[in-house]
Amino acid sequence: MDRRKERRLNLELPVRIWGVDRLARPFAEIVRVRNISNGGAVLIGVRSKLHTGELLDVQLGSSRAEFRVVWMSLSGEAGIQALAAEHPAFDMGLGPEIGLPKVFEMVGTG
Repeated sequence: MDRRKERRLNLELPVRIWGVDRLARPFAEIVRVRNISNGGAVLIGVRSKLHTGELLDVQLGSSRAEFRVVWMSLSGEAGIQALAAEHPAFDMGLGPEIGLPKVFEMVGTG
């Protein structure tokens, strides 16, 4: 039984991330995002060396928001949490009635 507060969308999409790594060097990468909720997601394929607590920007299509890294694995996965003051970049309307934004509606329409 999943005890998470928010519903998740288990879909992988490419996103652009950028920020400053733990050595104070700016970086920008294209990675994948999965396990998406209105409040956060998991990044896959992160090559930059990040620490928990660091801030980074994430862009999905024309939507952009700032996130905090909450965990980082040695395999290049990172759990990110949307900052409270930000409009959700992955705003999927995952309330009682699941509705996906235009970028997700276009996935798979060929």
